[in-house]
Amino acid sequence: MKSFDAIVIGAGQAGPFLAARMVEEGMKVALIERKFLGGTCVNAGCMPTKTLVASARAAHVARNGAVYGVNLPGEIAIDMKVVRARAETVTMNARNGLIGWFAGMDGMTVIYGHARFEDPKTVSVNGETLTAPRIFLNVGARPVIPELSGVNDIDYLTSTSIIHLDTLPRHLAVIGGSYIGLEFAQMYRRFGAEVSVIEHGPKLASREDDDISDAIADVLRSEGIDIHTGASDIAFARSRDGITVATDSARIDASHVLIATGRKPNTDDLGLDAAGVITDKHGYITVDDSLATNVDGIWALGDCNGRGAFTHTSYNDFEIAAANLLDGDDRKVSSRILAYALYIDPPLGRVGMTEKQARASGRKIMISTRPMSRVGRANERGETKGFMKVIADAETKKILGAAILGIEGDEVIHGIIDAMNAGTTYPALQWSVPIHPTVSELIPTLLGDLKPVQL
Repeated sequence: MKSFDAIVIGAGQAGPFLAARMVEEGMKVALIERKFLGGTCVNAGCMPTKTLVASARAAHVARNGAVYGVNLPGEIAIDMKVVRARAETVTMNARNGLIGWFAGMDGMTVIYGHARFEDPKTVSVNGETLTAPRIFLNVGARPVIPELSGVNDIDYLTSTSIIHLDTLPRHLAVIGGSYIGLEFAQMYRRFGAEVSVIEHGPKLASREDDDISDAIADVLRSEGIDIHTGASDIAFARSRDGITVATDSARIDASHVLIATGRKPNTDDLGLDAAGVITDKHGYITVDDSLATNVDGIWALGDCNGRGAFTHTSYNDFEIAAANLLDGDDRKVSSRILAYALYIDPPLGRVGMTEKQARASGRKIMISTRPMSRVGRANERGETKGFMKVIADAETKKILGAAILGIEGDEVIHGIIDAMNAGTTYPALQWSVPIHPTVSELIPTLLGDLKPVQL
């Protein structure tokens, strides 16, 4: 049996940085990863997909160059092999960077293999037994495949496998109208494929307010994406030319199908029962406000704990654990203000409460909206789709939430994120003097238009 001061299972966006921090403190740490360092973000999520999004945007801009007085001869051609290779290079550079970083650390042992608990202090991997007083789980999540008729009879794609495509689908059917599915839908439409989005619920991006969901649908439809919401009885069958996707109201002749109906935690094969670690009904590991599980000496970080499904929340889990365990701090997950983005174009930047949530809270609230068509930068760039929206507490004057669907919305939202984290009231933020011409310069104007609403 090999003994360590700590064992980290999973090399996503929390575990490796925590392991490195503990090594800096003089600890002996084992980092166990069953496949690739970097987790979903580096290998199948943010980095490769946003690289693909960038290629798709380049095609879109080139295709619409005449609007800006830039005329290109002939049709815009997409070389999917180059597109794929570019994304793969970004992934490999990041992964190899982690490999090199860890190789230079005394006290760090990286083990590739599948770890399972033998008891609360012991795990087995590759036929060896390891023990440590502290064990951290950062095992991430994977695509979930729903039990739909005929789904096992077709060769479907997931968000993991689709990034390896080096040919252009004739017609891509996307099952699921949430964040992952919508990004791929627009991306492949811009590459030149016909695209249909099939969503069981009544709206796309159902987490958002109805006005945001409707605006997202308008953006996608304007680019020629076929959207089917409220779809039931979804079924698949092989056809002579590909795959037939049938619903209660539509029949689609697709060449490829992307299943993007959510993700589930990679917790079902860790031997958690042997350690006594509790999970919820969806398989997420139950943690307290410090990310500790019900078993002393075991913590769960990142997607597998159900407290955030983003790279930045996973990294923040590392920050919380490191601060509490190594710096004597008392940081809490509940102090985190959730923010995220949807990387269609234009992007959606979101922070805090939706209008629906704010109304349900019973607070007296104020709301302001402003169309991107009234933003100078948007007009100059010829990208005026979308709008800004902010919600504030009428009594405390604190900002409760915001949504910016529009050009650079994923960056502009950070001004509001910072204000919310600092506890700044909206009247104070109104007096900032932002740079012109930018999208951010409209934030004080947006706040100045806040009006009380009836609950």
